[in-house]
Amino acid sequence: MAAPAFSISELSANYPGIPILAQHLDPVSAGSTTGYLVPEIAKLSGAKGSLINHSEHRLEEQDIETNVSALRRLGMKSVVCAKDSLEVGKFARLNPDFIAIEPPELIGTGTAVSKARPELITESKMALENAIGEKPATVLLCGAGIVDDIDVKRAKELGAQGILVASGVVRAADWFYKIKSLTQGFSM
Repeated sequence: MAAPAFSISELSANYPGIPILAQHLDPVSAGSTTGYLVPEIAKLSGAKGSLINHSEHRLEEQDIETNVSALRRLGMKSVVCAKDSLEVGKFARLNPDFIAIEPPELIGTGTAVSKARPELITESKMALENAIGEKPATVLLCGAGIVDDIDVKRAKELGAQGILVASGVVRAADWFYKIKSLTQGFSM
């Protein structure tokens, strides 16, 4: 679960079995960092990793590399978001734990990338394999517009190994039911 920075400590303490990720961290080290979201402090707060370069908070390439390296050094998970297969290939060379293919124009629309642009998932899988080998350690996730188990099943068939979802759950009347429904897409 990727949580707002102000919720990480509370969620980590109350739900120890759920890995809590930061929604964003700044590419800085502890020190003179007033106002920044510092990876070391996020870890002390219970974060197990962070999203990096989400379409709602894009970063410069050097900052992405800095964050991936910092999280690796701290033993935390990195989830780098990419808007297209070119970025997937470029970011794969950083060896993050996960790369999420998320075309910004589909985020929050309810129109899944697996329906609107299925080729983007297969191209991203190929870009990942071309960058770091046929059995990459980096896991490909798919996000943007995923709202049901069919979207999950299709993303999996196209080469994604997991999903990144926000509004598909947050906008649902029953979050528990929605999450359970989405997970069923992995066993279909």
